Formats: sequence, structure tokens, C-alpha cells
Amino acid sequence: MTRRIAWLGGASLLVGISGTLLAQESLLPPGFDSPPAQSRPAPARSPSPTQGRSATPAPAPSAARPAAAVAGAAPSAAPSATSIPVVQALPAGASPAASISPDGSDQALLDSLDPALLEKLIQSARPKFDIPPSAQRSLDIVGVVDEREGGFPAASTHYLNGPFVEGVIGKMSGRFVSRWGHMLARRAMASRLATPVGMSGADWAAIRAQLLLRMGEADVARAMVQSVDSGHFTRSLEDAAMASFLATADPVGLCPITALTAAGRPGWDWDLSRAICSAFTDEGSPAMSQLDRALRRGTGSKIDILLAQKFAGAATNARRAVKIEWNDVNTLTPWSIGMAFATGLEPPETLRSKAGAAYALLAARAPMLPLTSRAAAAETAAARGVLSGQAMVDLYSQLYSWRDTNGGEGEADEWTGRAETLRAAYVSKEQADRFEAIRKLWGDGSDPDRAYSGLVLTSYASARLVPSQGLSDSAASLIASMLTAGLDRNALKWAPYLPVGSEGWGLVVLANPARATQVGNEGLNAFADDDDSEGSLRSRFLLAGLMGLERVDAAAARDFAGKLEVDLARQTRWTRAIDAAAASDNQSLVALLAAFGMQGDRWDRMTPLHLYHIVSALHRVGLDGEARMIAAEAVARV
Repeated sequence: MTRRIAWLGGASLLVGISGTLLAQESLLPPGFDSPPAQSRPAPARSPSPTQGRSATPAPAPSAARPAAAVAGAAPSAAPSATSIPVVQALPAGASPAASISPDGSDQALLDSLDPALLEKLIQSARPKFDIPPSAQRSLDIVGVVDEREGGFPAASTHYLNGPFVEGVIGKMSGRFVSRWGHMLARRAMASRLATPVGMSGADWAAIRAQLLLRMGEADVARAMVQSVDSGHFTRSLEDAAMASFLATADPVGLCPITALTAAGRPGWDWDLSRAICSAFTDEGSPAMSQLDRALRRGTGSKIDILLAQKFAGAATNARRAVKIEWNDVNTLTPWSIGMAFATGLEPPETLRSKAGAAYALLAARAPMLPLTSRAAAAETAAARGVLSGQAMVDLYSQLYSWRDTNGGEGEADEWTGRAETLRAAYVSKEQADRFEAIRKLWGDGSDPDRAYSGLVLTSYASARLVPSQGLSDSAASLIASMLTAGLDRNALKWAPYLPVGSEGWGLVVLANPARATQVGNEGLNAFADDDDSEGSLRSRFLLAGLMGLERVDAAAARDFAGKLEVDLARQTRWTRAIDAAAASDNQSLVALLAAFGMQGDRWDRMTPLHLYHIVSALHRVGLDGEARMIAAEAVARV
């Protein structure tokens, strides 16, 4: 209201000044100061893109609502010298002062203004887009990966209930027991999907970006945020944008948002962001002054403000040295991690270790960090599913090239040594030497994440080994390594060397893309006899996977389930939901509910009942590859 009164006051002052000038003698040649016969009408506004589907039509903005609050307004053309609105002349005998609200009411003041001028004032206050209206993207379908590029069908979420979808995604922690489950969830969250009913397109992007951030997928989360035009951001999408751009060490990416929808957002983080953006828009001195005031007032933590000062100082000519000290810092926050990366700094080892996976998942993809630091963080990222086997090989190749460029000198630590070992796993002439290098990269298995990341790292090297009887004792680990990259056909080559009932046999039976023979009592009982897992969990997972893939004899499955005391017929609210999604052939909803059922830190937190319904639902909707890999992973990681 204050802003609108200020507009009207400025317009009234303009009317008074114009009336005074009309009473004076013109100094221009005849005809130059003559107003046109009629003022040019205001340009028509183009309709804004669809803001998302809702259960009830959205009400039209009220005329009394401030124009700045109308999201998605089309930009107005900048006024030119030929389109300046003409101010109405005062009636004869009227004084300028009389034109300012004669009866003291705002309505009288509005009536005294020229409609064209009022329209210009309103248009000038609307949010400005950096793209023309015709190029603004619709919010009916939001996402990054199209169906033609490997995403899920867009229409699969068209009729879903928005509050239900928001509740499911919002309750996910982002930590999944299965690496393949993580990749399935990432694919579902990144797909270009229709906005569910009762939800805005911006919020649909926001909840998925927030889950991707919890999963450690910062780059995909940022791409999701950027799939929506800045002028359409909601508060939840602004929060997702703040976290995404910080996680990718790009605070300047927030500048279009801080200039539009988040221009008035309160909070120390938004204040610091606006100061940083001011520094990068030729306003260096005021920006540094704002940060100095924030430091004196204690707005935010000291380390956060100092990092903001260091980053903003790179855009100014102040030549100020900002010293970053970590002595008084107890924990790393998303802001301190992102801003440290943006300034090319690496926090101390004690703080990195304390932050754990929250730091490692971001550091593994931060190109400004030393290669050895990224390699250390990549172990967690590979085990979770953030990094693929190819990405791991690329990272270790850079380590080897760095060592080779320095003539073999430099920091000879375990990571450059592992890079040399990985090279030996590929290029050694003797197969025995290649296998020995692979086995060395696996480690002793004391750290589960590191042990599994070793399998991911050696997946393609394992596939290059020629199957032989001499390596049959290690066949299960080699097959598990190959399956981390989905190399199922390479794994099948080991089938002739696998005894029925062995762990390797169980993995191949689950991973086989075209198995037709049903598993009977002989194979199941032999597998259970060699099972050394606690509570025969590996045998239970094998049964759940085979039943979900429909690869076991029904009578044998009943007998084996009774022997292991497994009840796969029990129903819960979740099992009914995922079965209904599979019955409707909805891949996106099945993937979403499958990810919901795979939350946890370790596979011993997973139940055979959940595994059976996940594998079965994925298999029924055509996601057979994911179903087979998840079932095999469950057996391999127990």
C-alpha cells in the first residue's frame, strides 16, 4: 500500500508540474509542443504461461492487488520518446494544488489521473522476465530428462493427486539401501513429468529438487530448478534454488531470483545473496558495506559472512584481504560448504570428517578441489549411486595423468597409488596380474561403503577377464562388480563355472535378462546350505527376488518360504499402493513408491516383503532391468 501511495503521489506531482508549465509561454517552435489528437492506447498484455493445474480454477487477480504480486506477468516494453503518455491539462481556473485529492480520498486522486499514465505506472512495477512472453515455458510439464532421452512418460503423473505425491516425496530422507534404487529415484525425479492435480508447476519442481539435494544430486537439482522461469518461482522453489546453487558453488546463479520474486525475502542468507549480487553488478562498494554491516550486527554466522566477503571481493576493486579462519567453526553448513568451494577453499579435515556424507557427496563433483580430495569423497558417492563406474575411472585417470605429468614426483599417497593399480587392472599382460590388481582395489571389506565402491571402480575391468575355472572361487565378487554397471551379459559368461546353489549362481539366475527355466527345490536348498548371512537373509532375498521376477516354481517357493518362515503374502498400506500402481501400469508412480520402500542405511534394514513387492512391481510395468539389478544387489550386499 505504501508503494502504491508513493506512485500516486509522484503522479499527482507530475500533474501539478504539467499544469504549471502549460501556463507558461512555450520556447519550442510552433507545433512541437502540441499534444496529439488522442493518446496512444496501452499495449495489450500477452497471456502468461500456465502456472500449473489445480483442482479448482484459480481466481483472477483483483484490480486493487499490487501489480508486483501477480506472478507470470508479461514484460512491458520500455517507454520511448514517442510513447510518453500525455498528461491531461487542468480545467480552466483550477490550481495545481486542487488536483491533489480535492475531497481527500484516494479514489478522487485515481480519477484525476490519465488512464494511460496509470497503466504505465502499473506496468513498470511488474516483474521483468529475461525472455519474451512467447518463449516462456509452460508449467504443465516440468523436468529435465524427456521420455525420448530415457525419462519416464510425462503423462504418468497427469492424474496423480498433488498432496499425495508431495507427502510421499517430502517424507523421503534421500538415503536408499540400494545403489540401483538410488539411480531409479534419480531418474524419476529428473524426468519431465506432468504437474499433478492440485499442485503448481513451480512447487512440483521444488519438491523434486529438494529430494535430489538430500540424495546428494546437486547438479540434477540445479537443472530442475532452472527448468522453471525465474519470474514464476514460489517460495518453496526459491528455497530449493538457494540450496541448489550453493551446493554447486554458484551463488551468482541466484541473482536473477533475488532481483525478481525473492527481492523482498527476509533472512540472513537472502541478505548476503543480494549483497553478493550487488557486487557483481558494478556496485562493489555498497555491497561490501552491506557485508561489513552484517558482520558487525552478527547477521548469520561469522564464517558465512567472511566467505561471502571473500567471494564478493573478487568482483570489486577494493583489494581487501579477507582471512578465513576455521578455528571457531564447529560444524559445516550448506552455506559454508558451498561458499568455501566457490572461493576455492577446502575446509579442514576434522570438519570434513564430522560432516560425513553431506560433505563427501558435494566434494566428489567439485572441480575446484584437489584430485586426491575428490577421490576420497568419491568412495561414498560411488557406493550411494551418485557416481557411475565410468565416472570413477575418469577421476582415477586424471589422478594418474597428474602423477605422470609431474614425472612421478609429487604427493605419493594412497590415491595416486590406487590409480596406478587401476591401470594395471586394465593393461597388465597376464590375466593373473590383472585380477590381482582388481582384488587389491576391493580391499579387505572392513568398510562397507569403500568395499562396494571398489566393486563399482573395477566393474569394467572385471568384465575384461576371461572366465576360467581358476577364478571360479572369486566369480561371485567379479559378477557383483560387473552388475554394479549393469553388465549382465558379461556376467552370464561365468555360468558354466558356477556350481548350482553358489552365490555366483544366485546372482546370475537373478540377473539373466532372458531366463526361462524355473528354479526348483534343488537350487534353493543348495543355496540355503551355503548361506552364512545372519538369519539366512541372503536366502530370503533370493526367494523374494525370484518370486518377484516369476522365476521360481510355485510349489518350491511355498516350501522354501515355509522353511525360512517368510510371509510374502502379508499386506500393508504401502504394498497395496505399489501393487495398485503396477496394476495401472504407471512407471513413475511405481518408481516413486519403490524408492519410498528402499529407504535405509543398510540392507539388513530391508525386509524380504518389501524387496518382493518392489521387484514384482518394477517387473510388471516393464522396468525389468532395474528389477533384476536390485534383486541381484540385495543378494550380493548382505
